[in-house]
Amino acid sequence: MDHSHEQTGAESLLEGLSQSGIQYMFANAGTDFPPIIEALARRDPSAAPVALTIPHETAAVAMAHGAYLVTGRAQAVMVHVNVGLANSVMGVINAASDNIPMLVMSGRTPISERGRKGARMTPIQYGQEMFDQTSLVRDLVKYSYEMRYPEQGKQLVMRAMSLATSEPQGPVYLSLPKEPLSEIVPEITQTHHPMPPSATKILPDPEAIIKLARLLETASNPVIICQRGDTEGRLSRALSTLAAKHGIAVFEPFLLRNVLPSNDPALQGYHASGPSDADLIIVLDSDTPWIEATNAPGPETIVVHIGPDPHFARMPVRGFRTDLAISSDSVEAILAVDRAARAPSAAGQRSKALAQSATQRRDAAQVKAKAGDTNPMSAEWISHCVSEIMDEEAVAFSELGLLPAYMTLKGPNRLFNNVHAGGLGWAMPAALGAQLMRPDRLTIACMGDGSYMFANPVACHQIAEALRLPILTIIKNNAMWNAVRRSVVNGYPDGSAAMSNTVPLTSLEPLPDFAAIARASRAHAERIEDGRELPAALQRAVGIIRTEKRQVLLDLRCAVSDMH
Repeated sequence: MDHSHEQTGAESLLEGLSQSGIQYMFANAGTDFPPIIEALARRDPSAAPVALTIPHETAAVAMAHGAYLVTGRAQAVMVHVNVGLANSVMGVINAASDNIPMLVMSGRTPISERGRKGARMTPIQYGQEMFDQTSLVRDLVKYSYEMRYPEQGKQLVMRAMSLATSEPQGPVYLSLPKEPLSEIVPEITQTHHPMPPSATKILPDPEAIIKLARLLETASNPVIICQRGDTEGRLSRALSTLAAKHGIAVFEPFLLRNVLPSNDPALQGYHASGPSDADLIIVLDSDTPWIEATNAPGPETIVVHIGPDPHFARMPVRGFRTDLAISSDSVEAILAVDRAARAPSAAGQRSKALAQSATQRRDAAQVKAKAGDTNPMSAEWISHCVSEIMDEEAVAFSELGLLPAYMTLKGPNRLFNNVHAGGLGWAMPAALGAQLMRPDRLTIACMGDGSYMFANPVACHQIAEALRLPILTIIKNNAMWNAVRRSVVNGYPDGSAAMSNTVPLTSLEPLPDFAAIARASRAHAERIEDGRELPAALQRAVGIIRTEKRQVLLDLRCAVSDMH
């Protein structure tokens, strides 16, 4: 085929995606996609990202999210005009809350009614026009722009991606009207500029590091709070070294990506109330280190926040105490403190006490977990059993599903939780994105029954079959929105709702047959009610995934808990 034809705006766009290092474009196509589809057909496949058909927009965005978490490489999403963008907004909320770089693109209804290539041809192109389509995501993205001319395609993609991957990272958005995608790029504008690099890492102010080092040297009970690390695990190694040298307790409350392995002696758990008696708290890139109403540190505690944006400018209200704010890449800040601070004489004694405390905590968790092999089974038992099938490379995506305190996580970035923004339906498609990038490794999605329904499971199971992504989906089934029920009971413990047999607006009964939904896409599916049967069911699931390369769903009857 002759590829010496004149380049269209759509082809310029694809060239920019390819040169930006984007491997996949997760696409949910519409009637304004013809310029993109034609460009994909005409362009050398090696010079364009792999375009994947994803039958729901929230799944497309979550797949890009999950793909980044396991690789550190940003991907692209393309959806159909305003309606597709509206469906994708929840996923963009999640990406923004987790600082996930990705390029989100949507078509835009043609502006012209006649006389131009790409002008309006259908009734929906009138009804889908908006005065400000970008307003749907403007509050969530780092950068947004609407393509005006065909020659802008490559340039806009490269600028957007350099901004997305610069700290603090996050999603970016391009609106793509049909006319500039359809038109020919003028020959005089076909210049070849290199991809702008991401901005260099934010390094800490040396004076601030010296100040923090002196605080650490004189602290009697220092604590570090973290919720996520880098995709390469560098923070885990640096933090473990610093904590061991100085006898620092580490807590991971409301974790998004686990930082330390479960057996690290510095790790003291995942609860926000842990550092209540600390005299120095170092908060690493954590948007919600504790709940102000219940777990705020005392007035004598010194609090230091570190991160690319230690004040989290994206949050309208955030009043956590801050005595020192250091703008820095978290890894670089920890390494700098390690170089600058002298270990106090009490460090060895503190480290020994922390190790004993960590062992006791893990032992107690194991006892509690194993007591939950009942009918219905406990969430603690589910979490324990799931971690038992996870080898050195397995990862799990959890959405109101897994409890890290009862798991044995063998390293950093083994457990990914849904973000605090709470856009439900994330875990399953995020696991699909991770499986795509790591095809020979075990990927698990564990979620509540309500979250499973939010995930558009018919679409997700179809994706798993169509793209040959054999994930293990686990449903923690208690037939209700238990998070809503808990919030009602905690808010009104003596109220009428708490005393009723069924708290209003929380029941999901009668539930559909989740196993049947999965089997419609040729998945192996089982319903397990007795916790004693779970270990064998999980082993069967892993065997099927390994040997048949087929997706598996386990629907587990789970006890209702007032704790999680």
